[in-house]
Amino acid sequence: MTSDTTRRLEELLKAERQALLSGDFDQIAEIMEEKQKIAEDLDEAGLSSEELSPIRDGMRRNQELFDQALAGLRNVTNRISDLNRVRRSTDTYDAQGRRQTIDAPADRRLERRA
Repeated sequence: MTSDTTRRLEELLKAERQALLSGDFDQIAEIMEEKQKIAEDLDEAGLSSEELSPIRDGMRRNQELFDQALAGLRNVTNRISDLNRVRRSTDTYDAQGRRQTIDAPADRRLERRA
């Protein structure tokens, strides 16, 4: 059972890596649930540190990918926020270095052209 469980977890880690690389966050959520169940089984098995080493390495690599994916999402969120802020107003500086804010018109109507 233990070798079968570790093999299942190794395959799951490979699938998780592929999902992280492709940005399939729905699949990652499903994998997380399955990974939790397998981790509980392994915890009960009482494996040695040496037996868990390859699994630990795979989990560490995937965690690094996950952290980078989250950092990328945060960057995109910040960039979108900056773009929305610029749409509402823009800051400029005059010849004396004083900041001036130019507010965008509040008109939200869509202009239609033929």
